[in-house]
Amino acid sequence: MDLLTLDFLGKPLWSWALFLTLVVALLVFDLGVLHRKDHEIGVRESLALSAFYVSIGLLFSLWIWQVMGERAALLYLTGFVVEKSLAMDNIFVIAMIFAYFGVPRAYQHRVLVYGILGVIILRGIMIGVGAAVVERFEWVLLIFAAFLIFTGVKMLRDGDTEYDVAQNPILRVMRRRFNVTAGLFGGRFFVRQPIGATGTSALFVTPLFLALVMVELADVIFAVDSIPAIFAITTDPYIVYTSNIFAILGLRALYFALSAMMHRFVYLKTAVSLVLVLIGAKVIGAELLGIEKLPAVISLGVTATLLIGGIALSLWKTRQPEPASAKPVQSE
Repeated sequence: MDLLTLDFLGKPLWSWALFLTLVVALLVFDLGVLHRKDHEIGVRESLALSAFYVSIGLLFSLWIWQVMGERAALLYLTGFVVEKSLAMDNIFVIAMIFAYFGVPRAYQHRVLVYGILGVIILRGIMIGVGAAVVERFEWVLLIFAAFLIFTGVKMLRDGDTEYDVAQNPILRVMRRRFNVTAGLFGGRFFVRQPIGATGTSALFVTPLFLALVMVELADVIFAVDSIPAIFAITTDPYIVYTSNIFAILGLRALYFALSAMMHRFVYLKTAVSLVLVLIGAKVIGAELLGIEKLPAVISLGVTATLLIGGIALSLWKTRQPEPASAKPVQSE
C-alpha cells in the first residue's frame, strides 16, 4: 500500500491509478460490450454515447472538488471546455482522413477507440515533459502564452484550410516501407498475404491501420496547441491530463453526430481563436502588471460564453430558410 501513496507529478500514485483504471474500463466497456460487433453508428447513438462520456467527465469534476477543492474543480472544468472546443476542429481532419482511405462508417468507431489508447500514452508523455519543464523554468509559461496568442491570431487570419492527407510525409514513408493491401479487410489492421513469385506469406498493413496512424498524428499536431492552452490555465499535471483525456473521450464519441454537420459551425474557429488569445493575454498581462490571474470561475465563464456564442451564432447563420409560401395564381 505504501507504493500507492508515493508522489507522482504532485499527486499520490493511487489517484493516477484510479483515473487510468476508469478510462481503461470505459474503453473495454465501449469496444467489448457496446460495440463488440462493428456497425454504423447513427446520430442518436452518437449523442447518447457522448452524453454518457461527458457525464462521467463532469462527475469526475465533483470528485476533484471533494478531494482537491473548489478551485481545482473549476480549473479542471475550464480545461475540459477548452480542450473539447479545440478538439472539435480536429473532427474536420479526422473526417478527411476517413474519406481519403474510404473507411466505412461501420469501422470508423474502431479506429477512434483504438486511437484513444495512443492519445493516453502520447499526451501523457507530452504533459509529463511539459510539467517538468514548467516546474524547472517557470518563464516557459510566457512562451506558451505568446504561442497561444500567435496561434489564435493565425487562425483568425487564415480561416479554414484544407488538410491534404496524401502529402503527409509519414504516410508516404509507410507506403514505401510496409506492405500495404490494396483495400480494406473488414475491421482488421493487419493481414497475412502471399508476396512475390514464391507465394511466401508476409504481414501486410491495411488502409484501416494507415488511417489509425494518421488520426494519431493529427492528434499530436493538435496537442501542440491544446496542451499549452491548458498549462496556461493550470500547471497541475493531474488536472491537465485528466481534463484532456475526458474531453477527447466525449468528443470522439460525438464524432458521428458532428461530422455530418461540421460545415454549419462557421464561427467556431473564430470563437476558439478568441479563447486562445484570451488565455495567452491573461497569462502575459498578469505577469507584466504583477497582478493575480483572473479567478478560475471568471475564466470558465468567459471561455464558455465565447464558445457557446460561437456555436449558437453559427447554427443561426446556417439555418435553413423557411420555404416561401406559394402565391396564388390570379386569373386574368
